Amino acid sequence: MKRPAKIAVAVVAIGVVGFLAWRTWGPGAAHPRRLSGYVEGETLYVAASVAGPVSTVSVERGQRVSAGQPLFALDAAQLVAARDQAAAQAAAAQSQAQDAAKGQRPDELAVFDAQRAAVQAALAQAQADYDRIAPLAAKGIYAPARLDSAKAALRTAQANVRTVEQQRRVGTLGARPDAVRAAESQAAAARDQLAAAQNRLDLISPRAPAAARVQDVFYQSGEWVAANQPVVALLADDRVRLRFYVPQAQVELYRPGTRVQFSCDGCKPGLGARINFVSPRAEFTPPVIYSRESRDRLVFLVEALPDRPADLLPGLPIDVVPLTGPAK
Repeated sequence: MKRPAKIAVAVVAIGVVGFLAWRTWGPGAAHPRRLSGYVEGETLYVAASVAGPVSTVSVERGQRVSAGQPLFALDAAQLVAARDQAAAQAAAAQSQAQDAAKGQRPDELAVFDAQRAAVQAALAQAQADYDRIAPLAAKGIYAPARLDSAKAALRTAQANVRTVEQQRRVGTLGARPDAVRAAESQAAAARDQLAAAQNRLDLISPRAPAAARVQDVFYQSGEWVAANQPVVALLADDRVRLRFYVPQAQVELYRPGTRVQFSCDGCKPGLGARINFVSPRAEFTPPVIYSRESRDRLVFLVEALPDRPADLLPGLPIDVVPLTGPAK
């Protein structure tokens, strides 16, 4: 055999051996084919419902925040004044409602007590006069007219006692029921106005609704921001999810609640997620994840919630380990 022919045969043999070695020990043999996907994140745009200058910004881009942590605040001078005014009005209305439900003051009731003592003394005197005159009139010593006068004086004294006692009892009562209900309604309306004023004050100092990463800060302290204009953008942990595509032949294995394992470049090993959504419609593999294995195949979009969303960044490519058994 000529030398060039020998060289050609050797090159072909080396190529075949290399190809077989790659198929045997290469990445495809060591690792089963993965399902391609990426990390998706839904951004929360936090804004104030009123316009005004930004007073403070408590976070920075890239910072982690916990649920309830203050994010920013607008200048609150006018709203604080409105809140304080509403609080004063609510306190005044409440006091009026309580006063309407009460009786007269002790000093005013003491006047009725003194009047009652006076009319009771007059009653005792009238009773004594009548008891003295009645037997004498019966014997004819006093004229019947004098007995009639004593009887009238006794009845007048008794009526005076009843009048003062009734006034004393009424003095312990509050206002009429309708007036009490009206005062209580006014107090309730004042409390609602106070709650509304406090709510407006709270809205200019938003807090993080959940644990999140600060994705962006659009305004700084001293800048004017319009109403409902986002000041801070958050990527909440509960809004981070995985999106990957499953061939139509295996989609029955992927059901909501099923756990999957995945990996990504630079991520910690042993990552897991739980499927929460499987698309009911098939689609062709998106161009962004074209590969020789999945090209032109019908696939279904699957979303899963990762166990540790705080460690993942939106847009990060992921590889999901395919399920091989029945869905759990």
